[in-house]
Amino acid sequence: MRYEWTKDLETGHSVIDSQHKELIAAVNGLMDAIESGKGGEAVSSSLNFLNDYTIKHFFEEEMLQQKYNYPDYPNHKKIHDSFKTVIRDLKVREMWKGSSGELVNEVRDKIGGWLVTHIKGQDVKVAAYIRSVSK
Repeated sequence: MRYEWTKDLETGHSVIDSQHKELIAAVNGLMDAIESGKGGEAVSSSLNFLNDYTIKHFFEEEMLQQKYNYPDYPNHKKIHDSFKTVIRDLKVREMWKGSSGELVNEVRDKIGGWLVTHIKGQDVKVAAYIRSVSK
């Protein structure tokens, strides 16, 4: 199951939305690489990109939260840090065990599903807060 960018994922903040689109595309690319039986190098490359881009995105999002004194920043950062651990763990598992249907399911559930839930539940609130204080 691929993830599609839909209106309900929009936060209304152009930078955050653009980066979220990239993250969803990376998740889809990773699932495609695994499902199509591409070699470990392609899967590893996709996981590395997703890991690196997530770190970049979270850093930039956290800087915005600090800039606007987002009151739930400490909690939001903890959530981000926990997710970065999930991606690192999947990278290690892929490195040692290789690609599999199990890995596809984990990418879908632990990365894709988490990302969509996080955007709708947390990032929408961040963007709304930024809009409210930057008027």
